[in-house]
Amino acid sequence: MNIYVTREIPKGGLEMLREKFGKFEMNTEDRMLTQNELLERVRGRDGVLCLLTDKIDAAVFDAAGPECKIFSNYAVGFNNIDVAEASRRGIMVTNTPGVLTEATADLAIALLFACARRIVEGDAFTRAGKFKGWGPLLMIGQDITGKTLGIVGAGRIGSNVALKMAKGFGMKILYADTFKNTELEKETGAEKVDLETLLRQSDFVSIHVNLTPETTHLISEKEFSIMKPSCVFINTARGPVVDEKALVKALQEKKIFAAGLDVFENEPALAPGLTELPNVVIPPHVASATFWTRTRMAEMAAKNLIDALEGRMPEFCVNKDQLKR
Repeated sequence: MNIYVTREIPKGGLEMLREKFGKFEMNTEDRMLTQNELLERVRGRDGVLCLLTDKIDAAVFDAAGPECKIFSNYAVGFNNIDVAEASRRGIMVTNTPGVLTEATADLAIALLFACARRIVEGDAFTRAGKFKGWGPLLMIGQDITGKTLGIVGAGRIGSNVALKMAKGFGMKILYADTFKNTELEKETGAEKVDLETLLRQSDFVSIHVNLTPETTHLISEKEFSIMKPSCVFINTARGPVVDEKALVKALQEKKIFAAGLDVFENEPALAPGLTELPNVVIPPHVASATFWTRTRMAEMAAKNLIDALEGRMPEFCVNKDQLKR
């Protein structure tokens, strides 16, 4: 089989491909391919294992050719792929769901603590030699235990964050979602409210929605103006859910206390002024970056590719119903 992997992934997945197909081609440079490079390198492939950072559209499908059966995305999300166009051409699109839940939830919680207690800011302060001894007003942050946590999107990851913070730190949980999450309510006493109520009442707001046309800029200037000045805002979902320029303005004007972002609106570019703010924590999109999680993702992506090329419907095919029609 003529297979291409758009960037090196953990060896567990690569070993599966070698064992099954003997060889394959891969981008061995530790960087994203340009769109022109992507078009050239997917040409004439039977299958492609791609990343969330690869834009997979009609031009890429044209380059891959009529023999291409699958684009196996090494990610839970697949908004980088034109799924409708893939379905029209009979191409399978797959993802790696479920495996990221714990790691992403844990990072959201880590950001919550880092922002509330000014960990990154305090670390920089100490390293710069500014710490001259304990003081009653030094690096005062926000309390966490017993406070109100607002979860925007109570799916697997949002529910995991809520459960851990309710059980571990006695937080009151509010959530905004299209659907009622009875299990979350049973486990944590969570209350379903509208988004405006959640933003007004929460001490912490954590975003866990999928990126859709409806959720693009779900949180913008109006929403930041509703939040408490003491609110800590966390986004580990998708960058464009948040109007990043509006977030910078809210932080500059102290409309909110702090923000923790693992994703960015125009990634890897950041909104002007974001890196200059002391009250923002900005890791480089590493929510799933644990050894176990990234290896499991690689194995799932490889398994999806193998199944498709051996004539089976992959377990995690996101356009299965469209292909059947």
